Amino acid sequence: MVLTVKRKNISSEAANVGDFVYDLLKEKIISLELQPGQRISEKEIAESLTVSRTPVREAFIKLSREGLLYVLPQRGTYISQIDLKQVEEARFIRETLEIKVLEMAVDSFPKAQLEKLKKNLDQQKACMDNRQFSKYLELDESFHKIIFEGCDKAQTWRFIDMVNTQYKRIRLLSFTVEDVIKNLIEQHTMIYEAIRDHDQEKAYKIITNHIRKLISEQQALKKKYPGYFM
Repeated sequence: MVLTVKRKNISSEAANVGDFVYDLLKEKIISLELQPGQRISEKEIAESLTVSRTPVREAFIKLSREGLLYVLPQRGTYISQIDLKQVEEARFIRETLEIKVLEMAVDSFPKAQLEKLKKNLDQQKACMDNRQFSKYLELDESFHKIIFEGCDKAQTWRFIDMVNTQYKRIRLLSFTVEDVIKNLIEQHTMIYEAIRDHDQEKAYKIITNHIRKLISEQQALKKKYPGYFM
């Protein structure tokens, strides 16, 4: 197993190698570079990253606690499949909080943050053209984060991000479906316009459809990727 990293040897550069390995593996799991159900080896990852096995073992423990890895005795360690119950809980949390925060944003939103949203939208369109799914997910999350920060709710966004891992995995998977990213960008554009124009009715309609959209996509994704789900 070879993990793609920008640096060949992280042991002398990372202040905390264990955290670096943990962050890297979590990123690879969310991006589906490490696929649900895939077997991974502590030894192979340590060799790939040119680190000792201790920080890899520590990262495995943390990821197991988060439900992203599981161990089968005498068989090995595997990437967990996507848990749709956790996906639904994360979606419910996001819908509940995002409706309220968007209501606040439509009422009053800093001009500088509105400009950030517009710039983010332009970057999203470039990602769609290049089919950069992981980068698009990053920009999508950043779009919503900008809205929370503009309403002085950065801590609320951090809470959402803590429960968002399974949700991110299935969302990235959904980007492989034709026109999904195009439709998301259209919805993001309407959210931006609702904030700009102080249009509460439009904002509520768009954000509820936006967050609930994933529900209708789940069955198609389960059929297309049956081994990826619990």
